[in-house]
Amino acid sequence: MRFIHTSDWHLGQTLHNFERGFEHQAFLDWLISTLVSEQAEALLISGDIFDTANPSAAAQKQFYRFLQQAKSRVPHLNIVIIAGNHDSPGRLEAPGPLLETLDATVIGFVPRLADASIDLSKLVVPLKNAAGEIQAWCLAIPFLRPGDVPRVEDAFDPYMQGIALLYQQTLQHALSLRQPGQAIIALGHCHMVGGEISEESERRIVIGGTEALSANMFDANIAYAALGHLHLAQKVGKQAHLRYCGSPLPMSFAEVDYQHQVLRVDLADEQAAEITPLLVPRAVELLRVPRQPAPLAQVLVALTALDIAADTPPEQQPYLEVRVRLDAPEPGLRAAIEAALEGKPVRLAKIETSFAAKISSNDVPATLDELERLQPDQIFERLCRSKFEGETPAPLTAAFAELMLSDEVGTP
Repeated sequence: MRFIHTSDWHLGQTLHNFERGFEHQAFLDWLISTLVSEQAEALLISGDIFDTANPSAAAQKQFYRFLQQAKSRVPHLNIVIIAGNHDSPGRLEAPGPLLETLDATVIGFVPRLADASIDLSKLVVPLKNAAGEIQAWCLAIPFLRPGDVPRVEDAFDPYMQGIALLYQQTLQHALSLRQPGQAIIALGHCHMVGGEISEESERRIVIGGTEALSANMFDANIAYAALGHLHLAQKVGKQAHLRYCGSPLPMSFAEVDYQHQVLRVDLADEQAAEITPLLVPRAVELLRVPRQPAPLAQVLVALTALDIAADTPPEQQPYLEVRVRLDAPEPGLRAAIEAALEGKPVRLAKIETSFAAKISSNDVPATLDELERLQPDQIFERLCRSKFEGETPAPLTAAFAELMLSDEVGTP
């Protein structure tokens, strides 16, 4: 049996206030084509479908259209979806009865029986091949909050040990169903010990002091763990069958050189026989100019030299991060950058400034009383001296004075 593992789509996400619907649609179209060309029999989506718990109507429409089109193009496709920490479990599960007609199983909450015990049967989903035969059992466990996990009496870390216990209980239920030749797959949305995060793009998960979970919670009977949350594709604990596939789109400029992917997994003899990265084409480029921060004069030369096709459609224009090293205040920084970019089909997403902090101990107030006596202009002067050598330039001082004056005039 062959399936595709993907996660962290973050539909509806913006990059520095730029809407990304075109990029997400390009990925979803590519994924459907990939499901067809790779003859996949299942699609496992490991959480963070949406970027927020209250996604836009456009993002939701994009998601549900994808599911309909995927099932239309690959009629035998099994789809299993779990909620991530960005998703609303209730919103994700709401259309569940309709999605069942598409062979799509959505798990947002940990299901409970009438006596409040966990309904393990709802967390174990059969995966069938094109002939309709069960080839694997999937432990579909969503992002877990403290109230989702079983209680572990006298536990040192009740949350972490509760998660491990839930996986063990769900696995035991799957083992009771498994027939010879059938593999067991685990889905999860969590931060595992040793996981490499993507700078600037990931939300930390800290519950009850627990930041990361141990790979030991995955029993040897688990043929493959399809994980979500971390945006960089990676193995967990150097174990090839425990994998994050990463996000399909770059979530920040820190990923400008990173190649995003989904994972194709082939099962044989109850094991993951082959795991193959499938590289996702980048629909919109990210540019960092220059590659390393440089003085403004050099930056402006590099921006002027940018050569991008003039007929690039607006939705495909590259996102640009400009990186400037400052030795003194530059009140006209943005205006100078925008002038250098005039007429160029790029989207200025971010101006990153860096400088060497030069904080003198003489500038730090000794007591709270001294701090209270400082006037706004004195605080402004100290801030400038903490970042730059020499006196604050007169134009910057004048601009601050004008700002303070306008604030005083506007105060009732």
